[in-house]
Parts: sequence; structure tokens; C-alpha cells
Amino acid sequence: MSQSLTPYASTQLLINNEWVDAADGKTQDVRNPATGEIIGKVAHAGIADLDRALDASLKGFNAWRRIPAHERAATMRRAANILRNRVEYIAGLMTQEQGKPLVESRSEVTMSADIIDWFADEGLRIYGRIVPSRNISAQAQVLKEPIGPVAAFTPWNFPVYQVVRKLAAALTTGCSIIVKAPEETPASPAELLRAFVDAGVPAGTVGLVYGNPAEISGYLIPHPVIRKVTFTGSTGVGKQLAALAGQHMKRATMELGGHAPVIIAEDADIDQAVKASASYKFRNAGQICIAPTRFLVHNSIRAEFVQKIAAYAEGIRVGNGLEEGTTLGALANPRRLEAMIKVVEDADASGARIVTGGQRVGNVGNFFTPTVLDNVPLTASVFNDEPFGPVAAVRGFDRIEEAISEANRLPFGLASYAFTRSISTLHKITQSIEAGMLWVNQPATAFPELPFGGVKDSGYGSEGGPEALEAYLNTKTVSVLALY
Repeated sequence: MSQSLTPYASTQLLINNEWVDAADGKTQDVRNPATGEIIGKVAHAGIADLDRALDASLKGFNAWRRIPAHERAATMRRAANILRNRVEYIAGLMTQEQGKPLVESRSEVTMSADIIDWFADEGLRIYGRIVPSRNISAQAQVLKEPIGPVAAFTPWNFPVYQVVRKLAAALTTGCSIIVKAPEETPASPAELLRAFVDAGVPAGTVGLVYGNPAEISGYLIPHPVIRKVTFTGSTGVGKQLAALAGQHMKRATMELGGHAPVIIAEDADIDQAVKASASYKFRNAGQICIAPTRFLVHNSIRAEFVQKIAAYAEGIRVGNGLEEGTTLGALANPRRLEAMIKVVEDADASGARIVTGGQRVGNVGNFFTPTVLDNVPLTASVFNDEPFGPVAAVRGFDRIEEAISEANRLPFGLASYAFTRSISTLHKITQSIEAGMLWVNQPATAFPELPFGGVKDSGYGSEGGPEALEAYLNTKTVSVLALY
């Protein structure tokens, strides 16, 4: 039974607090991944639109930075409350354009409102300091100032959540921001920006554009108005954008791809390991950069673990995210569906055992069965390239050192997981794992107060915790000598 449908409207650009079409009228179709049907259009920005957005962002920055931090925080909290009041509407848009179940869409919007509140409060704690001077007649100060207009580039897997971390960090520090959001899922991030406009941010403080990704990034990043770049997406694209930012001496935060190892030690609570890791593995159809992907299970418990995670997968209800009871929706686009088919075919050809799943569901929409692979060789693509879909790949080990070595083998280092009761094993993993985040005996808990970011090819910088604010701030030394 389908739940009430949120009317889906076409999405415009946000420039200078006005919702406008592209100057040349160009648009792109938006499709529902569960049905393949066109449900709306999104405006495509050209250079003329980007110039207008840049002019507005500079004006917005000069106005917003001069508003006291307490007033900025109050405006952000108003936006968070507006977002909460519109949860059902925004979640309905998100499910139609992205495919995830409504329960997950609601959770994403609610969590995003909480993130705004946290960053609003954290902005009140951006302190400078007085440094004891070596000259009794002088005073030395350290000031923290907003870096300037920000260009943010976000993906389709979490259309609101991926924007809000960048948006809230920029605004709480006094920066303005232009968001280049995904064309495949444009309506829900537009509603996030609408909440800030309705909350009363000065014109130009927030902007939103869609269009050709290469053209927009190639124009915004080198532009002298932009002083900070933040990107979430693939490692390949991230390296290109980071290089472009570096050429123009722009500070950058990069949250890139991962391939999260899950080490399940001999003494682990198997039921807890299955419940915690599988719930996050199959959330959002596995389209999560920090999703568990490489399951490294001690051989003494591997058979039991595989049997139980397969049973979990078989209990998942695949279907349209708008239908009651759906726990795994459509993949966001046909590319992901094709990728999953290839991943499973490659694993099968490499000698892995398909325990459950591994097939497309139906002929309409981008549906794929939750899949568990066992005895996966290291040569299989699923153990080397991020699957970004509902596929769990399992491989055994005998010594914890083997598991740690495999966990660190790839160039990625975003998220990691471990399940053990042993303090000794935990200590070895904690000290040795090469990742920006490690969750032990639990699913990911990416709360806003915690740093969120990776190492190695998974990027640099943080999108959570107080650490997230540093990239949006300039540090200025001021030393004043008193003249008598």
C-alpha cells in the first residue's frame, strides 16, 4: 500500500534569495528510480547564472559576516525548526527522486535539523586568544575570521545530509556558500536551502545551482570570489578538484570514497555483529560512503556469521520507497544497477560463492536483491573497488594480524568497523587500522560532534566536530603597541 504522495515540482536555481530559471531556460529531466518515470525537471545553470550567483554570494558574505554570532545562531535554529516542520513534505520528495524508503528519508531530514542546531551552538565557541606579549607596552591577539564565500559540491546518496554538513559549518563561521547539488536529486536539497531563506538569512548568503558538473566546478573553483572548496564524492573526481583548488591556493575539504573493512574477531558476539553491520550495510541500498563492505571474519565463526547475515538479507523487503513496509528501496540510478550486476558476475567468475541475492528484481525500476558473497578472493573487484550497493563480501582469516593487513591493503581509509570482546584485540586494531573513523561493536554513529573524514585516498579534513570549522576560518595575528 503506497503512502500519500508529495507533489513533485520542478526545481529552480537559488540566486540572491530568489528562485529563478536558468538564463537560457535549459533544464534536465528528473526520474523516479523506482519507476523510471520522469517526475520533474531541474534548471541547468550556465556561466551567466554562475556570475550572478557569485556576485550575490560576495554581497551575502559581506552582510552575514557582520551579524553577531548569537544572531547567526538564532537564524540557523529557525531554519532547523522550519526543516522539522516540513519533514513529511521533504521526505516525500527525497524518496521519489532518490529511491530510499520514506522512513530513511524522514530520518535524514530530522538528523540534518539536529546537525544545524549543533553547528549553530558551536559557532558561539569560535574563540580567539590574547597571547602574553614580550613587550609590556604591546598586546598580541589571535583572531578567527570567516574565510569567505564557499563552493560546495555534493552527491545524490544523501541529498540533504551531505549538503547540511557543509552548509552549517560555513554559515556558523560567518561564510556564505554556493551549493552545487546533484541533478538526479535536486528537490530535497532545494528545500533545505529554502528553510534558510525563510529563516531570514541575508540575500546571497546561500545559493544553489545545478548543471554540468565539470563546467560548474571548473568555473567556480578558480573564481576569485570563492575562497574555500568542499567536495563529497568519488576519489577520482575529488583528486581533480583538489588539484584545481591547489592551483588557485583555495583551501579544500575532501570527503572521498571508501571501502570499509569489518573485522569480526574469534571472540565477537556474532548476533551483535550481524545486527550492527548488516543494518548499516543495507541501509540506503548500500549507497553509503562509510557502509561496511569488506567483511573479514575469523574462520572459526565464519560459517555461522555467513548463515546469519544471509538470513538477515533475506528478511529485507525490497520495493518502492513509498510503499509501507519497504526496507530497501531502488538504487538511485541505472548506473548503480549495472554496476551491481557486474560486481556479482565478477565475484562468481573469481570463485566466490553467492550465498543469497545477486539478481535484479523485476524489469521496472533499479531494484537489486540484498546480496551476500562468501569465500571472496582478493582478486575479485568487490574486494578492491567500492561496490556502493547492497552487496556484502565475506572472507575468512586465522590471525588478527592478517585481518588488519587486509584492512589496510587498499588506498582507502574512510570508515572501519571491528567486533570483539578482547581488550588486547581491540588495542591492536585501534593502534594499527588506517582509517579516519573506527566503530567497535556498533554501527556507524556519525554524530555532528564527532570528526567525520578519512585518510589516504579517502580525502582530508573533517565535516564534523569542532575540527570541521577550522577549514572555514582564517587565523590572524594582531599585535598592537601602545603609544604614550
